[in-house]
Amino acid sequence: MSVMISRISDGASCTVRIVGHIAAWSGLALVLLVAFNVLARYLFGYGTVALQEMEWHLMAVTALFGMSYGLNQGGEVRVDVLYSGFRPRTKAIVDLIAHIGLLAVSLIIAYLCIAYVQASYSINEGSPDPGGLGYRYVLKAALPIAFALLSIQALAMVLHGILQLTGQRPLPETDPE
Repeated sequence: MSVMISRISDGASCTVRIVGHIAAWSGLALVLLVAFNVLARYLFGYGTVALQEMEWHLMAVTALFGMSYGLNQGGEVRVDVLYSGFRPRTKAIVDLIAHIGLLAVSLIIAYLCIAYVQASYSINEGSPDPGGLGYRYVLKAALPIAFALLSIQALAMVLHGILQLTGQRPLPETDPE
């Protein structure tokens, strides 16, 4: 049973890492797009609302898909006034409870976003600005997908925590201070 839990946890983490690498490379696309917009506007007097909106859309998607990757890589911000003094087993219990909470919240948000995307799709929502991008529901569809990905990462961390508490994986280390 623990082998299956470990495989599921590792597979979920691997999936998030792959998507995270793609999101990281989209940062390069964002830099190139911004550079193009700036050069086109100031050197050639050319600029469109659609290209400016594309910057915001790309940044939003990168951030949405990057949040699960940040968690996967341990880049989350932890306020550890008490946590740093806990024993490894207590840290594992606190982490497990937090990850269960994250799993529940991210699943709820993903579910609630579906109606938001459906409403946008039903009216074929586009940019309110003249010359802006159409098909706004495509951008909004990133919300439930990104939160589902965050749910996958949270599930991987819950399973990892269970393995830690059952002795199948090492407990978190205490900080040497």
